[in-house]
Amino acid sequence: MTVKSGPVQKGMSRVSDRALLIFAGLIYLFLYAPIGIVMFFSFNSAKSTQNFAGFSTRWYGELLRDQTVLDAFQNSLFVGVIATAIATVIGTLTALALSRHEFRGKTFADSSIYAATVMPEIVVGVSLLVFFVAAGVGLGITTIVIAHVAFTISFVTIVVRARLSGMDRSLEEAAQDLGASPMQTFWRVTLPLILPGVMAGAMLAFTLSFDDFVITFFVSGVGSSTLPLKIYSMLKFGVTPVINALSTVVVLTTLVIILGASRFLAGSDDTKGS
Repeated sequence: MTVKSGPVQKGMSRVSDRALLIFAGLIYLFLYAPIGIVMFFSFNSAKSTQNFAGFSTRWYGELLRDQTVLDAFQNSLFVGVIATAIATVIGTLTALALSRHEFRGKTFADSSIYAATVMPEIVVGVSLLVFFVAAGVGLGITTIVIAHVAFTISFVTIVVRARLSGMDRSLEEAAQDLGASPMQTFWRVTLPLILPGVMAGAMLAFTLSFDDFVITFFVSGVGSSTLPLKIYSMLKFGVTPVINALSTVVVLTTLVIILGASRFLAGSDDTKGS
């Protein structure tokens, strides 16, 4: 027995669609309204963070004249680039190993990769701190890089492995049938095909490294403050428009990287579809 959809059912469907749209809009408002307020007051001409006195970019000029902020920004970029490069190489090779080979302990290795993504950051930070102290390694930029490599490898591995799962293996087999060595096949066939996933994983790793606070807080030393740590230290003296401007810079930088990663992922999907 089939029930024909009448005007009442269509009306209820439209009402439910509107309700769902309103609910989704409220969720996005809840998530992004605080960020929007911070960005709005970063252009406040007055030092007050409660009353908007007029549009001005003076606080961004203050940032450019603050050498400690510039040093923290440089440290964040340096750590992010180095950690991303190392994590991308290791994560890509790990994804290839887990996707293409069978070996003893593969199930454990596979589970460990996913477990690392949900591990509380405070636990990771404390564990790394204990490890560095026990190993006699002085805290500084080097320990921050090592820590960021450790927690971003799993994210790169998952993204690259997702790309490998939809890759046509017959292209590699065809290259080897034509006389290509395994290394030639990797550089000329495999890597170009998975490159969108590799780049997306790298951008995700850089975003996580650039924005990380909890793990960095535990493994950083004197003179190795990154941008999130600098913001935290400035907050101890109260919220000022300078902090709002600095937070806006971090948000926009993160947004640009995320959009870039999304474009690479979209390119990866288009390649698989073709």
